[in-house]
Amino acid sequence: MQSQDLIPHLFRTEYSKLVTVLSKFFGLDHIEVAEDIVSETFLAAMETWPYQGIPDLPTAWLYRVAKNKTLNHVKKHQLFNKKISDGFKKSNSWIEELEVDLSEQNIRDSQLQMLFAISHPSISTESQISLALRVLCGFGIDEIADAFLTNKETINKRLFRAKEKLRTEKIQLILPSDEEINKRLEPVLKTIYLLFNEGYYSERSETLIRKELCLEAMRLNFLLLENPLSNQHLTNALMALMCFQASRLEARVGGSGEIVLYQDQDASLWNVELISRGNYYLTKAAAWPVISVYFLEASIAYWHTIQEDSDEKWENILHLYNQLLAIAYSPIAALNRTYALAKVRGKETAIQEAEKLGLSNNHFYHMLLAELYRDQNPTKVKSHLQKALELCKTDSEKKLIEKKLSQV
Repeated sequence: MQSQDLIPHLFRTEYSKLVTVLSKFFGLDHIEVAEDIVSETFLAAMETWPYQGIPDLPTAWLYRVAKNKTLNHVKKHQLFNKKISDGFKKSNSWIEELEVDLSEQNIRDSQLQMLFAISHPSISTESQISLALRVLCGFGIDEIADAFLTNKETINKRLFRAKEKLRTEKIQLILPSDEEINKRLEPVLKTIYLLFNEGYYSERSETLIRKELCLEAMRLNFLLLENPLSNQHLTNALMALMCFQASRLEARVGGSGEIVLYQDQDASLWNVELISRGNYYLTKAAAWPVISVYFLEASIAYWHTIQEDSDEKWENILHLYNQLLAIAYSPIAALNRTYALAKVRGKETAIQEAEKLGLSNNHFYHMLLAELYRDQNPTKVKSHLQKALELCKTDSEKKLIEKKLSQV
């Protein structure tokens, strides 16, 4: 792997680890110091690796440079908490005795603590998610702005206000009480859900599917599952959903880079182990007497891992969509429901339901209608595909639509 490919990959996987550990070292009131040091570390890699070659252990190189920059910063600015100051004020070698703990255990602990620290109730939900995407997931400001359908200025203001709250509320990187964990778990999971979705389907990247984002979301969710206090219904349900969706990632892109729709996927490419893990977490989630959005979405995803195209499968999917829309309506979920409706009640009924949605500015809407009209009205098929081609933003989807247009 070339440095221009490796560094962005490592940024996505290691940035959050370094920032959380250094934030714990300096204290959350100095989170910007941690971010600056980590950014300088990756900048050093960008300036060095293309000329001197990639180190044998690139992650260890980043950790060593981050440690050195941290100690240099302490020497220069003496930004260390009172406990460290008191412990070493009589010693001339206190800096040499400082230790930046980048052990795997401390990284996990720090990230879990950071997940809950930034979901403090004094911080607005949107700011919580923005900060989590920035600090824990390494999202750029542009990416966060696109995720919220807003601009960079708005996101920068949210991040500034969130960090101010961390300071003024004197929030610590520690696990909150049982009661507080229950209050903060939902925004934490929403952040993870957004991260996974960005990897599963990205309109902002040349690559439609970014597996590393999906894996990062699953890793963060696993941190919650490892802790008994956050190992709850929603956590297991979301993990089940991500496992089921991730199990079909390999089958979602064709040989020419085009997106492959569900009905055209090669089921032999589905990851059986991830499907099994999804079943495990879905069963765990079912132990709670709760029906949540994540649980319903995971149940729908489960039925999509059943290869047999049976009446039972689509009737169950339709029933689950009806439940989902009853508790959390969304136009896209309603659109997805119409495909199951076509399987159960026929295409005419599905067309009527789809057209009632009026999602004429959504390319998925036109792709679905093209599919539903396929056997009865070639003119409408072509018209909807052409409209979908105008509206879609990703190259892989354009390739698929162009392929379908050539077949009309």
